[in-house]
Amino acid sequence: MVLASLTLGAIVGVVLSGAFLYFEVGRYAIPQVPVTLFDERKVLFAYTAGLFVGIPLAITFTLFELSMGNGALLGALLFLGLLVGGDEIAQWGLLRTKFWGSEPARPFYALSYRAAIGGIISLAIVSQYLSNPTISVDGTALVVLESIAVVALQVSGSFLSLPAPASSDRTGGSVVAGTLFSIVGFFLLGVGFLGGETTGYVGALVALLGAALVYRRLRPTLGSVPAPSAGPKPLEPEGPLAYGRTGGPASPPDEKPPRASG
Repeated sequence: MVLASLTLGAIVGVVLSGAFLYFEVGRYAIPQVPVTLFDERKVLFAYTAGLFVGIPLAITFTLFELSMGNGALLGALLFLGLLVGGDEIAQWGLLRTKFWGSEPARPFYALSYRAAIGGIISLAIVSQYLSNPTISVDGTALVVLESIAVVALQVSGSFLSLPAPASSDRTGGSVVAGTLFSIVGFFLLGVGFLGGETTGYVGALVALLGAALVYRRLRPTLGSVPAPSAGPKPLEPEGPLAYGRTGGPASPPDEKPPRASG
């Protein structure tokens, strides 16, 4: 039963986070745009790294969820702070590396990273619910809604934490803004564990709607990211080349007439 719940949770988490990569990050890659605006290899590596970093954060979210369910608000706030703080520290560390943080396409790598973290937290939500002895249609729908909201909160909070690029008209953007947004969003998700199924639907819907509005407002920023450089421009030849269609073959040297014999 545990293995089955983990498997189904992993499927839900990977499908949700992978769908974000495919439809949202992929819309800025060839053939949707003339030139891909990011390094696809770095996006995949960031997503993979997020899957591993998401494991301790998923455990923290589970402890937050259990604390809310037991009415231990102080403990819940502690785990909520650890969860959101871990998110921000993880993104900060990613973007301070030379591999991911040295080019204008940083937003794509941060979003992929946080989407993967959201996918792992979704795995924890689904697997914990499926381990219960009673499973209902309403409860399953609520778990799916909460999983979608988690991924949405992760990517929107990531966006808010990024500074505005110089090439866009966006103003603001800071770690403080992203942290406050994530705290409110995850607390709304936790309200469902404290107040019951109906309250859970309301909290998850409000969190998802807020995340969708924030992401929709900030998404045009991705379109202003300059495409990665293709490298230095090759040197121009100083003269016509003696091959191909750039120049004809060299003419033979003039021959001197033979000397007359005396």
